[in-house]
This record gives sequence, C-alpha cells and structure tokens, in this order.
Amino acid sequence: MKNETLREIGMIARALDSISNVEFKECNLTKGQYLYIVRICENEGIIQEKLAEMIKVDRTTAARAIKKLEMNGFIEKREDQHNKKIKKLFPTDKGKSVYPFIKRENEYSNKMALDGLSEEEEEALFYLLQRVRRNVEKDWDFVRKGNKRNY
Repeated sequence: MKNETLREIGMIARALDSISNVEFKECNLTKGQYLYIVRICENEGIIQEKLAEMIKVDRTTAARAIKKLEMNGFIEKREDQHNKKIKKLFPTDKGKSVYPFIKRENEYSNKMALDGLSEEEEEALFYLLQRVRRNVEKDWDFVRKGNKRNY
C-alpha cells in the first residue's frame, strides 16, 4: 500500500488536469495554462520566478506558458517602477474574465472529489497532503538547484 500512495495522487492529479484542459478549451486555454491565470489573478504583480515556484515548474516551462498567455491576451508584463529589469505579471481584462469560470470548475472538482468524506476526513486529508507536499518540496528544491538525490 505504501508504494501505491503517490500513484493514487498522480492519477487524481492527471485526471483532474485532463478534465480541466478539456473544459477550458472553450476559453482558448491550452494545457495547464489555467494554473498560471489563477495564480496571477490571485497574486497580481507576481514575478515569473515566484510564479514558477508556486506552480512547481522549472523557469523554462513557466516562461513558455507566460509567453503564450501574453500573446493570447490573458496576461501582461509590466516593468517594476524601481527596477526596470524586473517584469511583473498582471491579468488583462480577458484574463480576469475567465478567472471566475476557472474558480467555479475548481470548486466543482473539489466538491466532486471529496464527495462522501466527512468534514473531519477532509481536514485530515488536507493536513496529510500538506505534509506530503512539504516533504516533496524539499527534494524539488534540492534537485532544482542542480543537486542529485541519493537513493
């Protein structure tokens, strides 16, 4: 059972991501772009590096997604007032207009996924998954900095 836990988490994540990608096609969003829009809408003025860290992707992947979102009019980059090298990310009106739809889909997916669980079970699951995420983040950060795990 111990070896199956991450497989279950992976299957859940991939299934929900696939559903979202199908449903967000009508908004002209492609694979995973909705994640970026949500984070940018919820953290207006975020920098690209922080956004990549939040979503847990490398900088190159984030840069490609951000470029596509910018080209398609969902977000815009603005120079920082104090440091011209820093580009901050903001949703455009188009990005803001799809945000409520994305949030509704997320709320529905949460409700559907947690159907049948008691409030206590939901809280316990949330707490345990946060612990798992923190454990994984340590390795993610370690590997992201060019290190190799010893296993």
